[in-house]
Amino acid sequence: MKDIIISPSLLSLGNNEKKIIENINEISKYGAKWVHVDIMDGAFVSKTTYDHTLFSKFAHAHSLINDVHIMVHNPKEVAKDYCNSGADYLTFHLEACKDDDEALETIRIIKDSGVNVGMSINPNTPVERILPFVKFLDLVLIMSVVPGEGGQLFIKDTLEKIKVVKNYISTNNLNTLIEVDGGINDITGQECKNAGVDILVVGSFIFNNNIEESMEKLLK
Repeated sequence: MKDIIISPSLLSLGNNEKKIIENINEISKYGAKWVHVDIMDGAFVSKTTYDHTLFSKFAHAHSLINDVHIMVHNPKEVAKDYCNSGADYLTFHLEACKDDDEALETIRIIKDSGVNVGMSINPNTPVERILPFVKFLDLVLIMSVVPGEGGQLFIKDTLEKIKVVKNYISTNNLNTLIEVDGGINDITGQECKNAGVDILVVGSFIFNNNIEESMEKLLK
């Protein structure tokens, strides 16, 4: 089984640019290769985080992969802003698109910008909805909590969704990565890894505890 990728989530760090950069430097010392950046517009989800302007201020201040997750109601309109601001992976929500054609158009915009493209689904969306898009994607992000707030408990049904996507990828000989986000700790992280996940998005378990010890547990 290949090594898991840990993508620490900056959601709990607020909008303080200095604090964000300090924490990115800290996680990089303990094995993080990616960093997860949640963008919320107050419309698709109720919470609001930073926009592409603030993101651009710290996007190039480190050497980690910028794993950007836009939880916005108009991904097609804003995708280029985040691609141009430093995203290495840009993931948008299927539920935010009015139809499948708009979802495919958003994929094209991101790919044409030279950025890896990801698509996410919420816990109440059947996993079968995302399967027709997987062949166009570099990453599938399966939400294991309701998006918008940190610190929620992991939804166990997510494990079956992961297995379905993993089987589809294997059957079709694709290289698409599977990422999971929400309620991840050393125990749920291992369960997700066993189910076929490549990338764990982890927030509270890392930043609300000793960073070095938490990263060591996750990477074991």
